[in-house]
Amino acid sequence: MQTLPKSRLLQFVEEAFQLAQRTVARYSSKFSKQRYTIHQHIVLLCLKVRKNTTYRSLLDELIEMARIRKAINLTELPSPSTLCKAFDRLDMAVWRVLLNLSVSLLPTNSVAGIDASGFARSHASKHYTKRAKLTVQQLKVTLLVDTRANAILDLHVTTTRKHDTQIAPSLINRNAAEIGVLLGDKGYDDQQVRAIARENSIRPLIKHREFSSLQKAWNARLDTELYGQRSQSETVNSRLKRKYGAFVRSRRWWKQFRELALTCIVHNLDRAI
Repeated sequence: MQTLPKSRLLQFVEEAFQLAQRTVARYSSKFSKQRYTIHQHIVLLCLKVRKNTTYRSLLDELIEMARIRKAINLTELPSPSTLCKAFDRLDMAVWRVLLNLSVSLLPTNSVAGIDASGFARSHASKHYTKRAKLTVQQLKVTLLVDTRANAILDLHVTTTRKHDTQIAPSLINRNAAEIGVLLGDKGYDDQQVRAIARENSIRPLIKHREFSSLQKAWNARLDTELYGQRSQSETVNSRLKRKYGAFVRSRRWWKQFRELALTCIVHNLDRAI
């Protein structure tokens, strides 16, 4: 009997499963029911984001996905509430470790672009958001993107109107070992940002806001070919919204942050296969 080739979905599941096994233990406690492993929960949560669907719809599709279930040793499907509770229990630190490991699957080149975009906090109607008093209706998501593989190295999420120059330092400091060149638009034009980059042995290629002839001259001297790679950051932001949705489904802010980190992991896994 001829063996069927692996689909991209199956390859995705296998990569996610291996990543989860490298990150966390099988069970959260020796006293847990041990009905499902944390690895299985992580893969199912990744699948939910990749398919841009709900818990209930995903589990309904999994009934017909025998090869997918076999790949993660899933003999019995969990309930939607079980998956939802698993997502609540998994701390943001776990998703950050998974994100770092997912980057290692891709051939990066140490040239990173930084760019921010907005994600809607709910796909509900404007009437609902007004009634529920969701005053800040968008999350500001800043991505640090490798320009060679379009891998997302890191992210920063905020519910406030924090300026780009206030966000960049933490991303630079956290990822100094992986960045050789930092590309940014005029929104990151700040001497402190440039100083922090240089302190970490990073070459900042950030456009100046043009208030004088000197600043215009500095912009004219930028390495245009290298700086042109900054557009990859915008491409990745656009891809996330087109493929996985321009909004977050979670209601609470801390779950929304985790959901976006999970989306970045899924993006990297998709790029890896």
